[in-house]
Amino acid sequence: MPEVIDVTGEGRHDGIERAVAALRRGQVVALPTDTRYGLAVDAFSINGTDRLRKVAGRDRTVPLPVVVRSPKQLAGLVSVVPPAAEQLMAAFWPGPLTLVLAAESSLKWDLGASQGTVAVRMPLDDVALAVIRGLGPLALTGAARPDTDPATTAEQAAQEFGDEVAAYLDDGPRERGVLSTIVDLTRREPHLLREGGLDTAAVLAVARGELDPAEAPPTEE
Repeated sequence: MPEVIDVTGEGRHDGIERAVAALRRGQVVALPTDTRYGLAVDAFSINGTDRLRKVAGRDRTVPLPVVVRSPKQLAGLVSVVPPAAEQLMAAFWPGPLTLVLAAESSLKWDLGASQGTVAVRMPLDDVALAVIRGLGPLALTGAARPDTDPATTAEQAAQEFGDEVAAYLDDGPRERGVLSTIVDLTRREPHLLREGGLDTAAVLAVARGELDPAEAPPTEE
């Protein structure tokens, strides 16, 4: 039977440590984020990212996104942090904003057919950030089979994936279901790839230097 670990109370620290240990073994862990529940592996584990694609039914043509614990961690993953990224992180991180940037070419990972880029975000979720703090950057995708909505509870994820996932961290429901806004910063001008839980016009205005990050509106409910 899959292991569902309650991390809502005193067992949080122990549960996170157990999840980190599983991730270090190249296994898949389900965890909450500020959007919905996701499936995660060590971003630098080739076996882990291969296993994650198989479990989630994700094709290599759709690269795996990466989550980090702070903007500072981004510097080790990308070749350059452009001013637009600095502005957007100041305005919307942590939160549902994914930045597509040029990946550091020396990194030994396999996120899929990323064409030399990496999609990165910092989730606004204490459990997710604690796991990242314990291990490092995670490759993460929604806890869902293809063409289905990601799970909003650990129980839903466990029913769907069973023993294919090593552990499920249960921190209660994630019912908002907000999508992450995705912005490509590898082009000459910031380019919106997907609308999400942020005001699109404000995101692009911040990226272009037309809006002060401190004046950006909050995440849409």
